[in-house]
Amino acid sequence: MVYGANGYSGSLLARLAAGRGERPVLAGRSAAVAGLAGELGLPHRAFPLTAPDLDGVSAVVNCAGPFAATARPLVDACLAAGVHYLDITGELDVFDWMFAQSSRAVSAGVVLLTGAGFDVVPTDCLAAMLVAALPDAVSLELAFDAPGGLSRGTARTSLGEAASGGRRRVDGALVATPFGTPSRTVPFPSGERTVGATRWGDLVTAHHSTGVPNITVYMRLPRNAASPLVRLLRLRPLRAVAQALVPAGGPSTTRRAGTGCEVWGSVTDGAGNTRTATLTGPNAYALTADASLRAVQRVLEGGITPGTHTPATALGADFVRTLDGVTVTPPH
Repeated sequence: MVYGANGYSGSLLARLAAGRGERPVLAGRSAAVAGLAGELGLPHRAFPLTAPDLDGVSAVVNCAGPFAATARPLVDACLAAGVHYLDITGELDVFDWMFAQSSRAVSAGVVLLTGAGFDVVPTDCLAAMLVAALPDAVSLELAFDAPGGLSRGTARTSLGEAASGGRRRVDGALVATPFGTPSRTVPFPSGERTVGATRWGDLVTAHHSTGVPNITVYMRLPRNAASPLVRLLRLRPLRAVAQALVPAGGPSTTRRAGTGCEVWGSVTDGAGNTRTATLTGPNAYALTADASLRAVQRVLEGGITPGTHTPATALGADFVRTLDGVTVTPPH
């Protein structure tokens, strides 16, 4: 089942799955999901989150944000029904909650695979590769650049994340920092760019995947990222207005085809030894559809230990190499 199939990312996943011969059930909170299902010739269901209909379903891929609202009821329903659950969230609080459900998932024999899209497959897998190359690493830095545009859901979530400020993991604990601080120059494959620290899922997921206690994740930020306007977004009424003004939809087919993503990572051990690696890939939304589809196929094949997983712990660090258009420069 693709839940949130009438949203931007969910519809991309549904179309890709149909194009590869899969027949997922398309589902959502709105009856509008029937339109896409009719176009693709797929079954569909519309139901409220208070009463998920998982009859006959083996796995759910949740593409409906904000995941703070959708993850809990869908996970609860999946655990009760013995159905595997995947999502494409990048929300830190959701990741934390998901890992707190691991013992419930083990008891139910269910795999919970969180962050199965651009958040956080490329960064999580690259982090795992780096720590495999330097097992005693005590710090991890990750940076990404994905200039291909935002969907309405991502933009709304990003407004809330920016208003909440930055985060870093320091000696195992999450520490609040000003949004975009610290900043540094990163040698991406296409050239050096300045990036600033941000709230990214790897602050939780890479900590679980690698055990590294100090993690900073950077992204290329807009020039006005530290402006007073961003600070004003902390006021809930103003943030609600800004979120309501975000237009529907997302990057066009042309823009997705013409843009890609880049990831850089570095680990350091206590003696000062370092390893670095890079990754290039397609547009973040194209990567999300491909990654989440391949991930659910792998989960349904079996062999993954029940419990909560990151992409790397469930599928291995090399999973990212199987994705269309992805090239990895190994740790060196």
